[in-house]
Amino acid sequence: MTDCFALLQEPRRPWLDADALKTRFLELSATTHPDRFHGGTEAERAEVNARSAELNAAYNTLKETRDRLFHLLELERGAPSRDIQRIPAGTMDLFVEIGQSCRDADTFLATTPNSDSPMLKLQRMRQALEWSDRLMGLQRQVNARRETLEATLRDLNAAWESAPPPPAPDRIQRLPLEALEDVARAMSYVSRWTSQLQERLGHLAG
Repeated sequence: MTDCFALLQEPRRPWLDADALKTRFLELSATTHPDRFHGGTEAERAEVNARSAELNAAYNTLKETRDRLFHLLELERGAPSRDIQRIPAGTMDLFVEIGQSCRDADTFLATTPNSDSPMLKLQRMRQALEWSDRLMGLQRQVNARRETLEATLRDLNAAWESAPPPPAPDRIQRLPLEALEDVARAMSYVSRWTSQLQERLGHLAG
């Protein structure tokens, strides 16, 4: 499989600085800009286009925390992670609350007043604001969870920096892969919850 870290000349590690990663990507992408190969042969242009597509795919993988972590786990283990849908420890309460709130918000959004009464319109507007406040409160909890997870990733970087380089036989024993997988699964839910909450907030604002 393609090593996105190697392709972007980044050392393997759980946490990456987003700005530094973007700068590196732009620097490498500049070497494959079509204008640089305008007079090249068809084979040269095809090779450059393929290289550009690889760089874009690698960047999109590494810039998204969830995707980066599962990619890193697969590189280290040589196989994709299993059971990634299992709810991480310590998130069940938030999982249940967000799920129920989204279902209840959907029910509210699906109900339309069958009257043009200004009083009923005002009442619905107030209810929509109450729902927005409730969902934004949940989003703040999700954001706090994300910040905690990102702090954990920064701490985990030390293990990767001190581990012997691949393909050293004892590398995998020196890496806290189970801890990384726990964070990866939690980040997967954080991303999903953010998407779900933002979708409902968008509908409520409209």
